[in-house]
Amino acid sequence: MWTVVYIAPNRAVAEMLKDILTREGLLVMLRPGSPVHFGDSGNFEILVPEGEVDEAHEVLASVLGG
Repeated sequence: MWTVVYIAPNRAVAEMLKDILTREGLLVMLRPGSPVHFGDSGNFEILVPEGEVDEAHEVLASVLGG
């Protein structure tokens, strides 16, 4: 099952974070974060397989300072 690990404010940020997570060896999927799609400027959910959630959170925390 895929799990949302972060909601990016736009597609550019989502793609950047996807690239970082992918370089760490994680599988990553993006999807629009709203039923009403606002193109590339709307929120995007970043999802990883359930078994990779903890690792994804660690990587995101190191990148985002959280």
